[in-house]
Amino acid sequence: MEKRNQRRTPRPVAGPSLITGYQLLEGVPDEMIDPAGNIRPGWSTLMTAFDRLGPAELPQRFERAEQYLRDAGVFYRKYDGAETNERAWPLAHVPLLIDESEWMLISHGLTQRVELLEKILADIYGEGKLVSQGLLPPELIARNSEFLRPMVGIKPVSGHFLHFCAFELGRGPNGGWWVLGDRTQAPSGAGFALENRVATTRALPDIYGQMNVHRLAGFFRAFRDTLNAQARGRDGRVGILTPGQHNETYFEHAYIARYLGFMLLEGEDLVVEDGQVMVRTVSGLMPLGVLWRRLDGAFADPLELRSDSRIGTPGLTEALRQGSLSMVNALGSGILETRALAAFLPRLSRALLGEPLELPAIATWWCGQEKEREHVIAHLDRMMIGPALSSTLAIDDPQGTRLGSTFDPAQREAVIAAIRDKGGDFVGQEPVRLSTAPVYVAGRLEPRPITLRVYAARTEAGWTIMPGGFARVGYGLDTAAIAMQRGGQAADVWVVSSRPVEQVTLLPQDGEKLVRTPAGALPSRAADNLIWLGRYAERVEATIRILRAYNARYAEVSNTALPILADTRTYLRPLGVDAKQALPVGLLSAIDSAVRSASQIRDRFSPDGWLALNDLQKTAHAFATRVKSGDDATRAMTVLLRKLAGFSGLVHENMYRFAGWRFLEIGRRLERGVQLARITAWMTRPGAPDGALDMLLEIGDSVMTHRRRYSVSAGRLSYLDLLVLDPLNPRSVIFQVADLKAQLETLPGGIEDGILSPATKAALELHTELVIATAEDMDGPRLKRLSGDFSRLAGLIADAYFV
Repeated sequence: MEKRNQRRTPRPVAGPSLITGYQLLEGVPDEMIDPAGNIRPGWSTLMTAFDRLGPAELPQRFERAEQYLRDAGVFYRKYDGAETNERAWPLAHVPLLIDESEWMLISHGLTQRVELLEKILADIYGEGKLVSQGLLPPELIARNSEFLRPMVGIKPVSGHFLHFCAFELGRGPNGGWWVLGDRTQAPSGAGFALENRVATTRALPDIYGQMNVHRLAGFFRAFRDTLNAQARGRDGRVGILTPGQHNETYFEHAYIARYLGFMLLEGEDLVVEDGQVMVRTVSGLMPLGVLWRRLDGAFADPLELRSDSRIGTPGLTEALRQGSLSMVNALGSGILETRALAAFLPRLSRALLGEPLELPAIATWWCGQEKEREHVIAHLDRMMIGPALSSTLAIDDPQGTRLGSTFDPAQREAVIAAIRDKGGDFVGQEPVRLSTAPVYVAGRLEPRPITLRVYAARTEAGWTIMPGGFARVGYGLDTAAIAMQRGGQAADVWVVSSRPVEQVTLLPQDGEKLVRTPAGALPSRAADNLIWLGRYAERVEATIRILRAYNARYAEVSNTALPILADTRTYLRPLGVDAKQALPVGLLSAIDSAVRSASQIRDRFSPDGWLALNDLQKTAHAFATRVKSGDDATRAMTVLLRKLAGFSGLVHENMYRFAGWRFLEIGRRLERGVQLARITAWMTRPGAPDGALDMLLEIGDSVMTHRRRYSVSAGRLSYLDLLVLDPLNPRSVIFQVADLKAQLETLPGGIEDGILSPATKAALELHTELVIATAEDMDGPRLKRLSGDFSRLAGLIADAYFV
């Protein structure tokens, strides 16, 4: 290990000065510098371009990439026990360059490997010849938690078990690429690879344009078209099954769903009826043809697999058994990630393919065999010792895998005893010695260990390999720190050609058939979250307006005993808002609730909308630590109100007028109606303190309108007329009811064959009642009933679309 940390400076080369002082690790291959100490051709072009930018502009370029990632809200979830554990995506700004000719070798080797894995998986859940012929130990199958016994004998309707796989690669000491691990369960990171590319090209558009870098869009286009074709063949749609917003890569699930136009679904969105998987949508149950799962297979079906799963769908296994659904990848494919399986792949390749593996894996010895067990014990100091049935790579799992030389004498004896007693639980692997690549650190380049994650997708033309993927780069020299959970970074991977490359996009091509998604294809869970997002946003606005009016008056008198202030505190207290606090916890809680609702439907939001909502949340929490009551709080509320208006404006102007927008609008109108009716009833009641009516107009954002509308104030009646019964005032109660009625009529099931749904009928009745009412009718009891009318209407909507 000491030898690895020795540095050597590359032999002086003519050209880029940025690499001056770039010191290689002794005995470790480097991606930029060849063994002779010369800079490789593609890297020379990149470094020359970096030098032209200079030490002043280059960091600015890299900051562009960081800014893009922040604006796009790219994050991953880090499990560190912290209260807030979303982390910004850690981009390593210098891309990893791989020549096209070398990439062809990688692609060919991975295509061979994934075909081998397909055959192995088909045998494990099929005839079982590999075990009966002694090519696979039965212990590795039968004792494996990833072996899903109910899947035995189920043949995928698509004819294939594997459709989308990932591979971890590392460059070995001989300069060739080695496979460090296979990802077949629910491979992650493809969406992050796309974001890496976008961020990097935002920073380096001129350099990217001149280097003939292969595009990624063609890979995703081919896979998207393949899945859509399979779904149409079964009269269904394609869905991505996510564990939900708390998963570490949820952002990627939402991003891929939006990018490819697939439905983002959770287990509760699905139901199995008569062996057919259906999506609960606002139009009723709709068939699903293809499900790209992003959760572990054992959790997919609590009925036949893990009964404690709360993220799966009962009956999913039966649907696969009946052939009504194509699954990407097949349930049970996680068994291929078993670490001990690597020990048998060379032999299996010769038996099943009749040829050796083109891309070797790191040497692995399963200790369930006597000869291999004794070999591991004899060479313990030079082995990585880890669990045989684990599906985690050694570089991802430094606690579960240890280098034998790091054991003290007592630990060494204990490990040897455990291996002899339960050898089948352990594997020995040769230590991973990764190549390095340059990372930009404080104005200079430094070498860091890297692994390469590459993706393979099955298309109608066969397997295709993504021309790039992404590289995981260590912050330091410790290879255990490469994992994203342990502080690693991610770099874009450029496969460079000597010739111009095809400019591929996901946009429709000439002659392609236009396919429109039906308006009602909105999952009920998503509609529910959209309604609550709208409600929370309006609740936040109403609270901010009240608090702004309160603090403006407090700033004038500095006397909390003033009747109008005491009355306002009394009104807010049952709502969980303490107006004595400059920025009340109740307001922060409402903002956080809006963000939580939005986070569950990330695939239905533009990055700008999400950024605006997050900006509101960050600003509010920052204000909470320093804002004081009075004028300071008044100004803070104005800032928050403007930021909220920015979010609402983005949604209103940019969100497609689909069912999703209508549910968001319904939520806004329901909550605004509740808030208006409630505050109007309170401030127009007999005995309300002086100044209540003027404060009501201010809260209702109708001061100027009232002056123009009523040349002579009619007192309480003019306020009631404007804020309750004026159909032209967007802040009036009747305006909310009219818009609710219009939205409900347009929703699926709102009016069918001339018959109104219960929710639409209730909205019509309430609207009619308000149309014929006069301001004199709006006494205290009627205003209080209005708030209840909105709540009952919300219940009818829930009954129609969410139950």
